Amino acid sequence: MDKSSAVVLDVLKSLIVLIALLITRTLVVRWISRNPTLSMEAKRRWVVTTRNWIVFAFLIGLVSIWAHELQAFAVSLVALAAALVLATKELILCWSGAALRVGGKVYTVGDRVQIAGHRGVVLDHDVFATKLLEIGPGQTAHLYTGRVTIFPNSLLFSHPLVKENPDQEYGLYTLAVPIKTDSNWQHAEQTLLKAAKEECAPFMEEAVRQMKLLEQTNLLEAPSPEPRITIQLLEPAKMQLVLRFPAPDRGRSRIEQAILRRYLTEETSSLSARQDTQEPDK
Repeated sequence: MDKSSAVVLDVLKSLIVLIALLITRTLVVRWISRNPTLSMEAKRRWVVTTRNWIVFAFLIGLVSIWAHELQAFAVSLVALAAALVLATKELILCWSGAALRVGGKVYTVGDRVQIAGHRGVVLDHDVFATKLLEIGPGQTAHLYTGRVTIFPNSLLFSHPLVKENPDQEYGLYTLAVPIKTDSNWQHAEQTLLKAAKEECAPFMEEAVRQMKLLEQTNLLEAPSPEPRITIQLLEPAKMQLVLRFPAPDRGRSRIEQAILRRYLTEETSSLSARQDTQEPDK
């Protein structure tokens, strides 16, 4: 068989592999979408995983089919590879980042992550980039902004990644409340702590159980989930109460807002009572 015929045969083999993989992907995705036992998030995760494996299988197939052609240009490919490394450095970093994400099980679809100022829920990921549904505003709010952020996988090598929901139903979160140093900060501290305990009481036993399970699984001393407050001095006339409280991973924004509203209501009532008491003295 001459060289031109061999090339044509390899092209036909590549097309056959491509068509077979596309048909397989279509059938698998159709089965996933019609499976009533899977949640929407699980379906999305399986669809993304299926697509990535199909792409990987197609690349392996191409390498296998064209291996004998590549051998003929082995010497030229060495020089070409060196040039390609310099020209496609960012692409190689993106592929390496994807390998790090898969090999290290860094994150998957549905996880909430922070990296290089980007924060959100992972919607999709491939060998080049990761797509996030943005959460904000800022690094402390928990509301969906409606915007989509896409960052290259190469950021995994240059920036630390924070995973906000590390595979557990309950977690510990912080809430900072600024106050003036000349105010009745002791009363504000007690009011905030009381509000946190009342809002967290319905699920406190389950949070304690989760922390004990985390302690046994990771062989570490897990912190107590009981709400507690630390004091930070920001400026000579300003301070803030930092509340640490437990909350379910998918309900911490609601718990945080409930604590703040209960605290503000109590503080407003207390301030009004003090003003009413002082009124006759004027």
